[in-house]
Amino acid sequence: MDMGTKVKLVGTEVPIPGSDSVNWIELTVPSSVSAAAPAAVSSAASARESFAPPTEDRASCSVIGDPIQSYFIWRINKSSPHVLELLEFSADKEFPRNGLQIVFPDALSPFAFICLDKSNHQDGSPYLLYVLTVSGVAYLLQLKSVDTYVLSSSSILPANEITEFDVRLYVSQGVITSVAASMGLFLVGTDSGSVICFKLGSLHRTSPGFHFELRDDTGIGRLWGFVSRGKMVGAVQDLLIAETLGRPLAFVLHSDGTIRVWDLLDCNRVLNHMVNPHSLGGLFKRLWVGQANRSRNIIPLVILHKQNMEDTMETISVYKIQFDFGDKVIFSMNSSVQSIPLEGGCVDVQLSEHNILILKDSGLVSHNMLHTNADVEESQCYALQEEFVADQLYQSSEQFPDDLLWITQSMFSSVKDQTIAFVSSVFLRKLLHPGIFHDGVFQMTMLDYNRHLAYSDLRNMTVDGLKKEILSLIEHEVNQTPLSAFYRWKVFCNRYFDHWCKSNAPLGLLLQPPGDAIVLIRKSSVSLFRSMEKIELLVSGSDEVSDVINFGLSSSDDKFGWEILLEVLGCVNCISQQLGKTASAVIYELLMTTPMISPDDFLPCLLKTLETGYSSSVAAFDSRIDIVLEKELVDHKKIRKFSAHMMLALHNLSSKAAAWGRVLEVIEGYINFLVPQKTIQKFDTERSVDMNTAVLVQSTSQVARVMFESATDIHLFLSYLLHIGGQIHMSHDDVSRIQFELVPMLQEVISEWLIIQFFASMPSEVPAVEDFSYQLSSLKIDSSIDKRSSKDRQGKRDFTLAYLLLSNGLNSSEEHDKLGHRYLPGPQIILSAARNFISWIIWGRAGEESSIFLSHTSELAMILIRNGQYNAAELLIGLVESHARKEYISRSLQDAKGQWCMLHHLLGCSLLAQARGLHGTVKETKVSDAVRCFFRASSGEGASQALQNLSDGTGFPQLGLYNELPAAWKLHYYQWAMQTFEQHNISEGACQFALAALEQVDEALSSNEAPDESATTIRGRLWANVFKFTLDLNHYYDAYCSIISNPDEESKYICLRRFIIVLYERGALKNLCNGQLPFISLTEKVELELSWKAERSDIMLKQNPYKLLYAFEMHRQNWRRAASYMYRFTSRLRNEVVLKDSQKSSVAIQERLNGLSAAINALHLVHPLHAWIDPLLEEIPTKNAHYPNKRAKTTAGEQTTENGIQPHGYLGIAKLDNEYILTSAEYLLCLANIKWSYSDASALPPELVDLLVEMDLYDMAFTVLLKFCKDTGLKRELESVFRAMSLKCCPNTVGSTLTGNDLRTQPLLLTSSKNEATQPGLLELGGPMNQVRGNSSWENLELYLGKYKNLHARLPVVVAETLLHADSEIELPLWLVQMFKSGGSERRWGMTGQESNPASLFQLYVDHGRFTEATNLLLEYIDSFKSVRPAEVIFRKRPSSVWFSYTAIERLWCQLERSIALGHMVEQSRKLQSLLSDALSGHLKQLKVDSEDAVSLLTERKDLTVLETQNFHYRL
Repeated sequence: MDMGTKVKLVGTEVPIPGSDSVNWIELTVPSSVSAAAPAAVSSAASARESFAPPTEDRASCSVIGDPIQSYFIWRINKSSPHVLELLEFSADKEFPRNGLQIVFPDALSPFAFICLDKSNHQDGSPYLLYVLTVSGVAYLLQLKSVDTYVLSSSSILPANEITEFDVRLYVSQGVITSVAASMGLFLVGTDSGSVICFKLGSLHRTSPGFHFELRDDTGIGRLWGFVSRGKMVGAVQDLLIAETLGRPLAFVLHSDGTIRVWDLLDCNRVLNHMVNPHSLGGLFKRLWVGQANRSRNIIPLVILHKQNMEDTMETISVYKIQFDFGDKVIFSMNSSVQSIPLEGGCVDVQLSEHNILILKDSGLVSHNMLHTNADVEESQCYALQEEFVADQLYQSSEQFPDDLLWITQSMFSSVKDQTIAFVSSVFLRKLLHPGIFHDGVFQMTMLDYNRHLAYSDLRNMTVDGLKKEILSLIEHEVNQTPLSAFYRWKVFCNRYFDHWCKSNAPLGLLLQPPGDAIVLIRKSSVSLFRSMEKIELLVSGSDEVSDVINFGLSSSDDKFGWEILLEVLGCVNCISQQLGKTASAVIYELLMTTPMISPDDFLPCLLKTLETGYSSSVAAFDSRIDIVLEKELVDHKKIRKFSAHMMLALHNLSSKAAAWGRVLEVIEGYINFLVPQKTIQKFDTERSVDMNTAVLVQSTSQVARVMFESATDIHLFLSYLLHIGGQIHMSHDDVSRIQFELVPMLQEVISEWLIIQFFASMPSEVPAVEDFSYQLSSLKIDSSIDKRSSKDRQGKRDFTLAYLLLSNGLNSSEEHDKLGHRYLPGPQIILSAARNFISWIIWGRAGEESSIFLSHTSELAMILIRNGQYNAAELLIGLVESHARKEYISRSLQDAKGQWCMLHHLLGCSLLAQARGLHGTVKETKVSDAVRCFFRASSGEGASQALQNLSDGTGFPQLGLYNELPAAWKLHYYQWAMQTFEQHNISEGACQFALAALEQVDEALSSNEAPDESATTIRGRLWANVFKFTLDLNHYYDAYCSIISNPDEESKYICLRRFIIVLYERGALKNLCNGQLPFISLTEKVELELSWKAERSDIMLKQNPYKLLYAFEMHRQNWRRAASYMYRFTSRLRNEVVLKDSQKSSVAIQERLNGLSAAINALHLVHPLHAWIDPLLEEIPTKNAHYPNKRAKTTAGEQTTENGIQPHGYLGIAKLDNEYILTSAEYLLCLANIKWSYSDASALPPELVDLLVEMDLYDMAFTVLLKFCKDTGLKRELESVFRAMSLKCCPNTVGSTLTGNDLRTQPLLLTSSKNEATQPGLLELGGPMNQVRGNSSWENLELYLGKYKNLHARLPVVVAETLLHADSEIELPLWLVQMFKSGGSERRWGMTGQESNPASLFQLYVDHGRFTEATNLLLEYIDSFKSVRPAEVIFRKRPSSVWFSYTAIERLWCQLERSIALGHMVEQSRKLQSLLSDALSGHLKQLKVDSEDAVSLLTERKDLTVLETQNFHYRL
């Protein structure tokens, strides 16, 4: 560009949100034309690879409709040469989420044209699309609206909507070099210089006049193709069709510099002009034409050219085509009126009436075409988004991302994890900022890390989901350091920025009147341009705003003030550069989060860094000594240079101003310039979320960011002045002015721009599912599609909080009235709309005046709460409250119409709504904060008036407040808060407000002469609520205390009943009997409720009220009543439980056993004279009953009759013992799947013992016998049991078993009387439910026979007799024989003894034909008689000392003889007789000798007795 040309920055790019995240619907175009070149195609064309211009990155935008109906953007990317992307959008709708990707069978030339099909507009295909492939095939597609294809099931365009036309058949020479189209016309220019026109879309290809060539010859010669063309021209370089003066004109640029204009209606050339190729350059590239200016009769025309192919410098030459009206329009063209040299490639050019817009790779430049002198011409520049993205992601040359790490380390020097988290938070906020985050770029960046994200997954991701996805890449190491995490962020941002630049290259431009909206078409997004605020221009270095800042000086000193301000801004920029331009980002992050350090504490860290540098931080991060030393050296040099420069600049500044006071006046004027402007405007009642709204929000975010950064930079500068005030000779008054005037002003400005930036950039949240207002809106009862769209978009990352403000009637209609909603806004309109929006956020609606800080916050917070943005509302109010803590603000805020109360009320509402979906300590914190806010809201001055109409829009219950006295108002407000917490199921907060309301009852009613309710009724209701809330919190002690505190008796008893029911349902009934609850005058009520509950409850419930009653009475030492309840429990179990399921039956019987055991144990605590109960619980009085005192064992006379006799029909311990034993038997039989029950527990059921023995339940059987049978009856039953047991041992009898279970248990203690305790073996019995069994029937028989033979000595005889009777050949077990042989405790000679003696066994052998065993047994005892020791012979010789069953012996001898006589076992019988004969002979001889010895001994003793008697008489 020429050195004399001045360039000033006037605007910047505004990305349209959503244009980067289009869902592409693929639509395929089938082909019917062969790709091979036909024979008619020229040899030159066939020799080339393509017949038409090759694929390039190109895009354009078409405006369709008059008035405008829609905009169409088409793109062709070199990376996808077969695909044409098509987007349809309107200014009055949000940017479309879907677009078309039309896939062609061949690569496309960089050309497309779309227009309205006027002839077929009503048939459902209103648009025509002209496309040309590189092979020379033209396509005319009839398209519907893009939304139609979204719902279509087919991805192939119907054949009847496609017109395919092979242009190669009509080009006789050369190849196509340029293409243009209009409605019904398709023009191609060739390298031979010819222009061929096809009426594609208006005529059929077979119709006459379908195609013709634009030629110089006229008349009849046009009909013959061989006629000479006249003067030859160069190849067609560029070609376009423009509607000019009501006629379609074709403008053709030839390679030799010839410009021709053709009238396509008459097919006449209306202009032929040769530009000077030597002055312009030898290579012409493109041509653009503007709208005709009828007032000046000119048509602007622009040519792009350069000297040669190697030359990088391009030039734009501006021409004016003049036209005169006469009989016909005459066109003429002069030489170039303006030449604009360009550095870098020219992408696109657009012409307006006065300006020419040139889109380059580096920016957008606007030139005034009225200037003919380039030396004085002033161009305007618009900044592209690349600069902003590079600045935010620390990719520009002025950004030093390392400073972010060092600054963060200086804040969190002791906590590593906080450093990593804070750095990640800063990067995430910048990366996800609107205008920076790009779906396609993010997908490509994730692919670099081998992460594939589908479009649908990415589109549905929330902000939190994106953060987690990114952090999973950055913070994946376990023990990472801040330095490693930071450098991973740098690598990620570098890759992201590279992909962003590659996928967002500018491709096309559109300048659309009447508002001169500038549309930038990028490779994968769309943007507009806006004008810049004065402060933005000032920060960028422009001097165009020197006349708009009031410095507080005289008009003559304005220039001087401007010079002072420039030097001040130079110092500010020097500090910002020293910190790497990261201070504002860190401050913003500190303000928007809740870190451990406040922004006020952060400033000293920055000032220390400006003074000493980062050397200490570097050592803390990196352990490599060489890097640390190098960084320290560089840092020291940098800080010394900075300090010297700042000291010199500040001294020069003070010297130039002559005093710091004048500098501070200039700074104060600059601060006032930073204050958001107040505009008076009118607002629509509501506004849909359209594309203009999206641009407004995006531009507001850009303005707010710059203003916030400017304010923080000047704040840092003032803090630096305070820090070095002594070194620059600043007076005390100047220091005080900075501290108490300028700094508070700046803090307020920073807070205001922070709020604006907060709304413009903070993504909205998806309202909670539990949110009633959200559920109501999700029903879509409202017919407004725009409202539903706004609700559906909440939670999307590009739908910020500002959209909610704009959709709630906070949208100015002034600018939209100028153009209408169908037009895109121009640069100045966008800026004006952003100003109005900013003004509303800070100052409110038109006509509202307020001198306090952000008095409009309550309305903003209410909008957020109404839309379910509770976190945002909390953050907004928190920002205001943190600023309001300043004394001069806090007082005014509290005194101004209850604003302070309104904010805390809304903050409480937002905190309460957030707590609904939380758990644990986080929820407790939210609830406690909400409670605190509501209490603070009620305590402020003017709260009752301020809060009356506030709650209507918050989604919470209406307050319904009236002009009442403070106490009555608080009572009403606390009850409202109580109900609100209750609706959110937060009992803790509701309980606090119920208690607070109780404190206001007396004072509130004392001021009311005629209250609607009595104090007792109100207190009763509030105490009942306290009871409910404490019960919900499981605070049972507090709940019971609220019951006894309730003055309303009816309410008290209702709560008591509810208390018992809830404890019962929660399994917490033990709290009633642990002694912790003070049963003040409610003991009988509690027992009555429990008994009522017990009688009406299912008896099989796990948490049984009878057990609670038992524990309740036991705790009060009412033993008999406790036993009565347990017996009632067992009785109901026995009577009500249907014994169908064996498992359930066993459980029920087990419960009966436990109940009986508990009743018996309770009665054992009572004196034996009074140990009885009434089996009919219903007859036990529940009121005025006499309960035993604590010494119930000795003084229980009130519970019995006067003589202590148990009343008739009452149950004592003995009867309960009997029932326990029978129930135990029933339980064991139930386990064995035997259904049995009893009706009378006083007598032994006849079949019970048989059943027990049959099921091998011997322990239980013997326990039952010992309990119910005595004396001979017991012996008789024992014999019956052992007979049955003996039969089971016989292998030839039914029911015998050989194996059994080996179960060992503890003994059963059932005795409670002396008679039972003295019975042998009773205390040693096994438990009824745990049977002792051996490994076989023989072992069981041996075990129990040995245990019970002492009770009945004949039992071995019964067993042996039963065995031999069942099987005469059976071999009696040795242990049984031993019982006969060792049956007596005193040794006897022969076969004498107790009932079970050897003689009995001998008789059994003889009776059952066991002669051998009988003989052997007899011989054994005879031999034993003979083989006594000498010392025992004397005992054998006593009278009657030996006894043998001689009768049985005689029977044995007879049986042997009979056997011999019958011939059975003759030899064996004779042998036995022989043995018996020999043994008996010897035995009888021995007996004779012993008898003689015994007689002799008696005679000797008699003689000795006579002698002794004589001697006695003699002595006498």
